[in-house]
Amino acid sequence: MEDSVRDQIRGFLASKGLRKTVQRDAIIEAAFSTDKHYSADELIAMSRSVEKSVSRATVYRTLAILVESGLLRELELGKGRKVYDPNFLDHPHHNHLICLDCQIILEFEDINMELLENCMAKRMGFTPANKQVRIEAHCDELRLLGVCRRSGHKAAAEA
Repeated sequence: MEDSVRDQIRGFLASKGLRKTVQRDAIIEAAFSTDKHYSADELIAMSRSVEKSVSRATVYRTLAILVESGLLRELELGKGRKVYDPNFLDHPHHNHLICLDCQIILEFEDINMELLENCMAKRMGFTPANKQVRIEAHCDELRLLGVCRRSGHKAAAEA
């Protein structure tokens, strides 16, 4: 994790009157030590590999704080499933394609997409404050070949 991220987090915690703890530091370290999306349960496991005393409640409270700070994004995948995206600091304009078959999340950036988003908002009389594109799709590879190399998922046997 970069020092600038640590400094931003420390500043945000201080502004909220929250103290620095070993458990919170372990959670923050785990949360930003990967570029992969993760669930709260996965973050619990990652945090406990840094500090065994990390509790589930502290992870959930810290996740809420990190999302509120704007340093971490929460993505709703539907059916009550949420994941967290630590990549917005390095790539603030990236978007997501979510496979409905295997739940893989792919990130993409395109300058033309950003231009289109800005133009659409302006045309409707708005100035964008936050932009996120989310594409939900079915895996063509799984449909055509019966297996997805990215996830290892196999198509369900037809009845």
